[in-house]
Amino acid sequence: MRQSTIPLETGHSFPLWRRPTTLLAVMAFAMPMAFSTWTALLNNFVIEVAYFDGKDIGWLQSVREIPGFLAVGVIVVLWFVREQLLAVLSLMALGVAVGVTAWFPSFGGLLMTTLIGSVGFHYYETVKQSLELQWIDKARAPKVLGWYVAIGSAASLISYGAIVVLWKWMGWNFNSIYLAGGGVTVALAFYCWLAYPNYEGPVPQYNKMILRRRYWLYYALQLMAGARRQIFLVFAGFMMVERFGFQVHEVTALFLINYVANMVFAPMMGSLVVRVGERNALLFEYIGLIIVFLAYGGIYFFGWGVVLAAALYVIDHLFFALAFALKTYFQKIADPADIAPTAAVAFTINHIGAVFLPALLGYIWLVSPGAVFIVATGFAVTSLVLALLIPRHPEPGRETIFAGSLVLEAGE
Repeated sequence: MRQSTIPLETGHSFPLWRRPTTLLAVMAFAMPMAFSTWTALLNNFVIEVAYFDGKDIGWLQSVREIPGFLAVGVIVVLWFVREQLLAVLSLMALGVAVGVTAWFPSFGGLLMTTLIGSVGFHYYETVKQSLELQWIDKARAPKVLGWYVAIGSAASLISYGAIVVLWKWMGWNFNSIYLAGGGVTVALAFYCWLAYPNYEGPVPQYNKMILRRRYWLYYALQLMAGARRQIFLVFAGFMMVERFGFQVHEVTALFLINYVANMVFAPMMGSLVVRVGERNALLFEYIGLIIVFLAYGGIYFFGWGVVLAAALYVIDHLFFALAFALKTYFQKIADPADIAPTAAVAFTINHIGAVFLPALLGYIWLVSPGAVFIVATGFAVTSLVLALLIPRHPEPGRETIFAGSLVLEAGE
């Protein structure tokens, strides 16, 4: 039975398995068990069972991003539900939606299950980011977040490894694997609900939408990150199936390589951010992504082969693992009471492009797939320019390289 609410500092003195940071780790493991299952099977499922083309997958992914665009609604939900409980309920919704995906093998059915799962996924991600920045000390945040990325990668690795075995050698079908992946996430969410008390953070959070002028660079970087990442998530995997004919076990094997690399390198990336700072880490990420997206375009414009495409897919994932540097940049410049509402606002901003880009670029894909990746290159270049505005040591009052010369309005 759940205990009553206790102070966060008290929780830090508990045995390791019951500490707040361990709860975050368990949830970081639970989410990919469902989401990675859905991702690994999606492109094969929609092409082989639902008979999707580029236009259909674009619309499906646009609908999937609507709850992300409406993540600001988390602020309203938090009037009635604590952040910790909302994270658990969101995981349950994600797990249930993934579990029943194969029961609805039509365009309309997939829109429905995808939308429900997306509400769970995006509300969980919004609240998780808020809890991480509230519960983890600033000095340790990059390293700890790096370890959470590694834990999530381990969960994805287990999920993908199981899919390869169950699909290739045991003959499981789409329905069985979706049920298993979603069911594990639901079970772990129930464990989080029953095994941990409610932790009360040290600073009460504002329960209204907040937009601060001094956070403008963070908002802009979030906008670019959402647009850029959405192109990769939707079209890079779709390319592997449509252009190169990857089967389920081949797509999953590629994901396995991705997450083994993330397990190894994500903690190192956390240490790198501590050593070189958020500005340099993000510059490194964006330069790498520019090269990767240009090479993706070259696959279509110059006929480059499958080995390069697979290598780029892995490299792309590694660069995206550095995205937590953007979280720690915000943690350093934020008023502690702003974290929860700003996490919701930032998630909405992150998904502005995600709502319309997949559908729009789906039509462009039918004419010129390579052009889609050139658009992504443009977003990466814009991100690079914006990252140059981050100071070496960001803090309140020094949010950008220009902040010291600006007169800010009171309260901003």
